[in-house]
Amino acid sequence: MSRLPLPADAELTPRQLEVVDMVRNGPRGGVRGPFGAWIRSPEFAAIAQDLGAHVRFRSCLNDRVREVVICTTAASLRAQYEWFAHARIALEAGVAMGSLEAIRNNLTPADMPPDEEMAYTFAEELLRTKRVSDTTYKKAVAQFGEEGVVEIVGAVGYYTLVGLTLNVAAVALPEGEPLPFPE
Repeated sequence: MSRLPLPADAELTPRQLEVVDMVRNGPRGGVRGPFGAWIRSPEFAAIAQDLGAHVRFRSCLNDRVREVVICTTAASLRAQYEWFAHARIALEAGVAMGSLEAIRNNLTPADMPPDEEMAYTFAEELLRTKRVSDTTYKKAVAQFGEEGVVEIVGAVGYYTLVGLTLNVAAVALPEGEPLPFPE
């Protein structure tokens, strides 16, 4: 049971309802995930949803790379709902099931395309050490440019926020869905 479920529209303040409508009518097409928790602070929710819309829908990173970064972050946090939502998106974007299973099981994926491998290496190192080596940084800049490196860091940061929110709010998976990470 979620600790901070989305309140009914009738329970929302005018500003909360405005933010909920912004999310519903935006590229996500619905209010789910961390928004039930975030709406308790509507200004925070508005800012976070705008950042998330950029990371998810306007980034310079291709869909496969972005989803590798998100799934690497979700696995690092053992964020059940985040993994549930984004592993499917990653598969639809073309990330191999074997790569996702390796990431989910805290193993280094084998045989990834070079851009996915670099995204995984960068995100995993950043999440594990809280920084990246000069070698990793230089390889990432060569692969993605400085803009891409900034966007990878931003995606790790944003999805860390999302994953921690989901974990604290105990956002449940849909009925019958298995937990990606044992509790």
